[in-house]
Amino acid sequence: MCGFVGYVNKEKDKKENIKKMADLIAHRGPDSEGYYYDDNIALGFRRLSIIDLKNGKQPIFNEDKTKVIIFNGEIYNFESLRKDLIKKGYKFQTKTDTEVILHGYEEYKEHILNKLRGMFAFVIYDIKNKEVFAARDFYGIKPFYYAQMGKTFIFGSEIKSFLIHPDFKKELNDKMLEYYLTFQFTPGSETLFKNVHKLMPGHYLKYKNGRLQIRKYYEIKFHTDNSKTYDQWKKGIKERLADSIKAHKISDVEVGSFLSSGVDSSYVAACSDVDKTFTVGFGDEKYSEISYAKDLSEKINTKNISKVITKEEYFKNLPNIIYYMDEPVADPSAIALYFVTKLASENVKVSLSGEGADEIFGGYNIYQEPLTDSWYYKIPYSIRHAIGNIASIFPHKRGINFLIRRGQNLEDRYVGNAFIFNNKEVKKILKNSRKTKGYQELTKPYYKKVKDKDEVTKMQYIDFNFWLIGDILTKADKMSMANSLEVRVPFLDKPLIDYACGLPTDYKTDKNTTKKIFRDIASEVLEDKVSTKKKLGFPVPIRVWLKEDDTYESVKKVFMQDNQFFNQKAILKLLEDHKKGKADNSRKIWTIYVFLIWYEIFFGGNK
Repeated sequence: MCGFVGYVNKEKDKKENIKKMADLIAHRGPDSEGYYYDDNIALGFRRLSIIDLKNGKQPIFNEDKTKVIIFNGEIYNFESLRKDLIKKGYKFQTKTDTEVILHGYEEYKEHILNKLRGMFAFVIYDIKNKEVFAARDFYGIKPFYYAQMGKTFIFGSEIKSFLIHPDFKKELNDKMLEYYLTFQFTPGSETLFKNVHKLMPGHYLKYKNGRLQIRKYYEIKFHTDNSKTYDQWKKGIKERLADSIKAHKISDVEVGSFLSSGVDSSYVAACSDVDKTFTVGFGDEKYSEISYAKDLSEKINTKNISKVITKEEYFKNLPNIIYYMDEPVADPSAIALYFVTKLASENVKVSLSGEGADEIFGGYNIYQEPLTDSWYYKIPYSIRHAIGNIASIFPHKRGINFLIRRGQNLEDRYVGNAFIFNNKEVKKILKNSRKTKGYQELTKPYYKKVKDKDEVTKMQYIDFNFWLIGDILTKADKMSMANSLEVRVPFLDKPLIDYACGLPTDYKTDKNTTKKIFRDIASEVLEDKVSTKKKLGFPVPIRVWLKEDDTYESVKKVFMQDNQFFNQKAILKLLEDHKKGKADNSRKIWTIYVFLIWYEIFFGGNK
């Protein structure tokens, strides 16, 4: 796991600029640095040494030095690819996966991408033809940003490295604020920095002579395969899970595992045979998984290393964490993830984690709604819609939320696992008139692709293309790299996912349970109380803290400051109503609060 940055322009002396840019992402790779520059391009690299510790420094060149690569990620099938390339006559200077990608590109061009198994973002520069080829992995595990600033094309692992380039023009993309307020992150390819884009998962780009081309090479496709019995599906998934966990342990350094009370991380920890597991929690037992983690670690004969996070630590580290994120992600668990990655980095260089299991196996509790509430959907839509509109007038609480959600079509009410502000609420809290027509502009094209699927599959597809990319994997990468730790995600393995995409819906979720077939598999390894445990997420006591005087006053102070974005009266009412217990506005308050801190860090002059 590493970080890179680069740019294309005709600037003569690039050495000083590229060094400064790479230094800003030194946390991604503290072990070594490397550079390449000529009259057309500059490439900077920071390395966290995992494979071939001695000879794996980057950039790496091909045999005749006509191509050069910088690469962030891990390729788990690189050894078999390497053998095939050697048979074809390629000579290797290193034992790295990086060089395999480079020679693979020479042999197969962009078709090498679908031969790779792993997580990756990389850039290959053809020195002779002055062409840039870059790609991002299938699911967006590794980040890739790019920006066209005048005649300069900039790219890299983190936006912060762009900011000091002399041609970079820093402007807020205020259109994306509207989407952020709904999703709690910036969905799609645009960012909150104007003209800075994400290369989307499953895409590659080519850049030459000022011309940018972007192509899709992979897309997840759900289908129902009824040709297998339940037991056949179970056997196939079990085999692929075992193979993935084994592949994700390939390393020249020690590998550990995160461990919460959930079935996903518990299964990975139990099956990976690691020596160390890592857990964080809070003082209140309702928000701590430490006792469970220690108990399981004893049973699977590993050492559990844990930490209790105090409220003071949480808020003290918040600005620094937001800086590392590049863009605001208002998921309270991102901060907790920062602490667990920091804890792990003090003991190992690589840790396994459980991201992706919920999206592929149907693990979110909300996936049960179309099944458990089918009785309510028998009421004509016009009546449900009218009831929902009336309910929306009242403070949003559990029963009220039930009526609001079920008074809408799925395409209008589901944007992913978090839905913070709806379109009317966004308009109400913003000072200026809207620049978008609402979140449906983004989700509608995705719903069209699965219009013939059942509602559970539709939600899975939306989560894969929004929630997983924008929240889950973004915070996993940025928080781990902030602490120079590589995080690997065995559930997001292409052979496993391509297979599991055919699972019939009733093998994933029913009225009684989520992740049905996976929990069945896990029950063979874990105790029933673990394999059947309802999903909690990463519990953080934000709603409790925001009612406490010191936190309330801190947030209120930020909300009271003049800002160009929000209707001050409206956001203060959210805060007051929450403190008085009139409504649970914690996620709404947190989304606004995180944005305002982020804006001050990147646009307000604070260091």
